[in-house]
Amino acid sequence: MRRSVVSLPILLVLSAICFIYYTTVFVVIDEWLGLSTSQGLMNASFFSILALMSVVTYTIAIVRDPGHVPSSYVPDVEDSDSPIHEIKRKGGDLRYCQKCSHYKPPRAHHCRVCRKCVLRMDHHCVWINNCVGHANYKVFFVFVLYSVTACIHSLALLFGSTAYGIHKDQDPSGGSSNTPYIICGVLLVPLTVALSILLGWHIYLILQNKTTIEYHEGVRAMWLAEKAGNVYSHPYDLGIYENLASVLGPNIFSWICPTSRHIGSGLRFPTSYFSSLSSIPR
Repeated sequence: MRRSVVSLPILLVLSAICFIYYTTVFVVIDEWLGLSTSQGLMNASFFSILALMSVVTYTIAIVRDPGHVPSSYVPDVEDSDSPIHEIKRKGGDLRYCQKCSHYKPPRAHHCRVCRKCVLRMDHHCVWINNCVGHANYKVFFVFVLYSVTACIHSLALLFGSTAYGIHKDQDPSGGSSNTPYIICGVLLVPLTVALSILLGWHIYLILQNKTTIEYHEGVRAMWLAEKAGNVYSHPYDLGIYENLASVLGPNIFSWICPTSRHIGSGLRFPTSYFSSLSSIPR
């Protein structure tokens, strides 16, 4: 089934971006600092870059396929490069999707909304009308990063303009209507808080090399391991730098760019088990 790219949540997000951008640049900055001044032009330029990158990365996250499982995929249980194979909780068989009629690679899950299995699935996001998975996870993360930075910058300008107006014993809008300021503040405060929490959550996941699904599965696995007197460790946790590099790329200068050339096929992933075997002297 072909997915519709445009949805109501996407239109709401784009409308909010346009309104916040217009208010920040042509109302707040223009009336407080002036777009003809060096300080006003510098703030407007920096905010415009953030807004542009937010829109670009948001668009890519929407249209990019998160990664689908090839119909011909069959796990090779004798492959020495893949010492770990995920199995069903009950029965111990290799994971097989009855709806898609194929085996599931490691970290892949079936999305009920998209009606297909998604490689390294994190979650289905209604705000991009798409799954966040192997191929678009980095660009989704970078979008959230740019959006949080833009929101904080806009809030700082909004509060600065308001404080300046109060200090001068006049309206922060310099005599014009306060409505854009109020609406912008009402949008920005909860948006900044929500996106900051989302950003912090995904930073934590990246440092652990987990997806949202794997986090919740790990909570249960940890409880079961403790109940049996064992210690659970996430099999894909390779260490902080390796975890960052596996998601954002080996080049630190490309971490904030919407590029994903390093991610591979998404059908296999290095594990801490394989890394420990490789480090054993022979």
